[in-house]
Formats: sequence, structure tokens, C-alpha cells
Amino acid sequence: MTSAARDADATQAPSAQEALLALDAGQTSTKAQIVAPDGGRRDLRLDGVRTDQPLPPQLCERIREAVAESGTRVGTVAVGVSGLTDAERDVVDLLEGGTSDDARGAGSPHTVLLTHDSVTSALGALGDARGAVVAAGTGVVTLGLGRDAVARVDGWGHIMGDAGSAHWIGQQALIRVMRAHDGRGPSTALTEAVRRRWADLESAYIALQSDPRQVSIVASFAADVSRLAADDAVAAAVCVEAAEELAASAATALHRVGEADGAGTDVAVTGGVFDAPAIREQFTTRLAEEVPAARVVSARGEGGDGAEQLVGLAADHPLQSRIARASRFDGPTHGSAA
Repeated sequence: MTSAARDADATQAPSAQEALLALDAGQTSTKAQIVAPDGGRRDLRLDGVRTDQPLPPQLCERIREAVAESGTRVGTVAVGVSGLTDAERDVVDLLEGGTSDDARGAGSPHTVLLTHDSVTSALGALGDARGAVVAAGTGVVTLGLGRDAVARVDGWGHIMGDAGSAHWIGQQALIRVMRAHDGRGPSTALTEAVRRRWADLESAYIALQSDPRQVSIVASFAADVSRLAADDAVAAAVCVEAAEELAASAATALHRVGEADGAGTDVAVTGGVFDAPAIREQFTTRLAEEVPAARVVSARGEGGDGAEQLVGLAADHPLQSRIARASRFDGPTHGSAA
């Protein structure tokens, strides 16, 4: 933190009247929760973040938008964000940039906590329990939690990973539609779904490659895959393959943290991908084959709930090392990216 910031805030102690802002920043949207001191809550939906662009400026903008829209005095900001790396874990930037210059002071946040969204997904889904969390939306990341160990599996983005995510499913749909168009694969009802966006299939790849929203566009076809899976063999096969990828990630995470051989190990699932019955059923079956002790459960809460829990997380919790924080009163501490 700069000396000017410390001087400006030296006389401003945290107030019991300040709210908590919890952000779950994903690639499709950012969910914001304002938690008032009296327990009152307000939910906001903001734009998502682009993981191919620097994250701190985007997060600063989301913080400013949430504070302005809510009209609430925010003291603490807790953020879980997709695509976070160690190089971008500068919470001081968020502390300094989360409000405009003229708003900084009595109404500005004094504490910021920042982590990868795999951490907040795990806390929201499992609470203090051990096991694993598979968070599958536009992207996907799996986190295993043991007594002392934490293991992240995948979450490596749509180019190098995210196997079984909505983007992965949508990409598989597009590949198979083009294979069918060429005569290299079986016909599929997914073709008509793709034609609704691009009437000319042979120019679709040009339009897609030049569209800055390409990740969310590709991910949107996952809904068509789920819808058609009951009657279309190609869509059904994509669902099975997605479930296999997700089950493999969950099993790997459990093995890495020593929770694969216990009795009744919880594996919480969250994200829109698991709304597809074909994927959730196949995931449950495949995981049981790999880790018989695993018990698939619905998430207790969402990433935003996990972001809220960052504030009161026990000092000896294994996830503490993955949380970066900064305070106008205490200075920054840095965790590592999950």
C-alpha cells in the first residue's frame, strides 16, 4: 500500500456499520452479494471477467459497480475469481482501485481478500467438510480438501484444459457438427442448433474466431447438447464423455489429498453443467466405479457464499495459504494461486 493511502486512512477504524461485498467472478457473469451488518442481503449480477485480459482492472471495475449500484458503505470485499494466477494476486491494486478517487476515504473498502474461484466454490459447496468440489460452468475446476492437503485439478482454461466444462461440451458439439457436414461423422440434430446462429456453416469459424465473446458463445451450445441428448446419439456421446472427464478429475483430487479410501467421502457438484441429467447421472456412475467411497452431493451453497466465508475462515484451515489479503490497517499478505 502507498504511504498516501495509509495516511489517508490512518484515522479510519473498521466500522460495525459497514457491509461485506462478496464477489463470485466468472467468465459469463459476476455474482455480487452485499451482506449488511444486520444480516440483510442484496444480490447483484454484473458482467463476467475475461481471463485473457488482466484481471485486477476488471475486478476493480466490478467492485466500483457493486458499491455504486448498492449505495452501501462497504468495509470488506471478498473475491473468488476465475483464471487467477500468482502474477495477478496483487490485492493492494484492488484495495487502491476498488473505488474512484473522489469516493476513496470513509466510504471505501478497507480490507480485500482475493482467491481463485476453486477456493470459494469449495467453501460454498462443502463448508468445513473434507472431500472434493467439482465446479462446472463455462469453465471447470476441481478442488480436493483433505485433513492437511489441498489439490487443484484442471481449471486450466479453455485452450489447455477445462475438460467437461460447458465450453468443452460446446466445442465438442461444434467439432462434431462440422465432421457431420464434411461426411466424416454421423449426422446429428446439433447441426440445426448451430445453424440457428450461423446459417452458413462453412463461414461460422471465421465469425467465431473474430468474436470477443467466443468463449461464452461456444459454451452456450452446451444447453443444446443437454436438450438433445435423450434422442440424439452424438449429443448423448458428448454428455458421456463430459461426465467421464469430470469424474476423472474428482477421483484424481480425492486420491491426491488422501480422501479416496475413506467412508462416505463427499463430492459436491455445482455449476450449470450438472443441471443436465445425462451428465450428472453418468458422473455419479463413473465416479462410483473409480472411488466407491465417494458420495455425490449437491453443493450447500455457491461461490458467492464461499467468498463470504473467506472472512471468518479458521486460521489453521488448509485453504488459508491460497488466500491473498490486504488491509489499510495491516498491509498485504499473499497466498499462492490455487
